Amino acid sequence: MSRLPLTFECQGKRCGATLDSAPGTTGLLMVSGGNEVRAGAFNGASRLAREIATKAFPVFRFDRRGIGDSEGENRGYRKSRKDIAAALLAFRALAPQVERVVAFGNCDAATALMLASGAECDALVLSNPWVIDDETDTTPSPAAIRSRYASKLANPAELKRLLTGKVDLRKLVRGLGRAAQPRPTASSLAEEAREGLAAFLGPVTILLAENDRTALHFAEQWDDSDTRIRRCPNAGHAYAGEAAHVWLRAQLLEALRA
Repeated sequence: MSRLPLTFECQGKRCGATLDSAPGTTGLLMVSGGNEVRAGAFNGASRLAREIATKAFPVFRFDRRGIGDSEGENRGYRKSRKDIAAALLAFRALAPQVERVVAFGNCDAATALMLASGAECDALVLSNPWVIDDETDTTPSPAAIRSRYASKLANPAELKRLLTGKVDLRKLVRGLGRAAQPRPTASSLAEEAREGLAAFLGPVTILLAENDRTALHFAEQWDDSDTRIRRCPNAGHAYAGEAAHVWLRAQLLEALRA
C-alpha cells in the first residue's frame, strides 16, 4: 500500500486528490461534504482511507472545485455531479484493476450522491444526509429536542438540577412543547433526494449518527421502515470518537466486501 497525491481535471480546472493504493478490484470513492477538504474532519477521512487500504481496497479522495487544493469556483454540493464524475474517471484510470466502486459521502456529500442517482458508482454508503431546505435555520427539530431531553434524564446530575429548582421551568415547558410536535412534512430537498436515490439500482447503506442533529432531521423526513438504515449509538456528525470511528470503518468494509 502507498499514498499518492495527485491532480485530475474537471471542466478545465485542476483538482487535488489522493489515492491510497491497494490491489483489490473493489475501491472506495470518498466524497467530501460541506467545504471540508479531502482529509476530513479531524483528519478522519485520511485515517479511514489508510486503514481501508490496508485491507486491500484502494481509496480515492478528492477536493471538489473551489475547495482545498482544487482550482475553480466552489459551486456547492448541488452542482458537484461533474466533480464526482471526473473523480470517478480518474480513480478508474489510476487503479485499472478496479471493477466495482463504492461511494461514501457524509452530510451534503451523501445528498449530492443521492441527487446524482449514485453518480455512476456501483454501491453507496450515505451518512447523515443533509435534507434541510433552509441552511440558515438552526432551530432544533422535535427529534433533536427529544434526544437531548432523553440524554438529560439519563444524567443524575441533570435530574438533581431539576429537583433542586435549578432548571428554568418555562424553558423546559417550551422545549417539551416542541418535542411533542408531530413529524414535519418532508422538505423539498428530502423529496429530491428520495427521487434521485430511487433511480439508483445498486446496493445502498444509510448510516445515522444518533447524536447528530443532521441525522435526526433526516430520520424525521425518511421512512422509518427503510431496512437500509443503520444507527451508530453515541456518535456525532464526524464519528470522531474511537468507538464511532471503528463502527464507521466496519460499515464501509462490509459494503466493500458485499
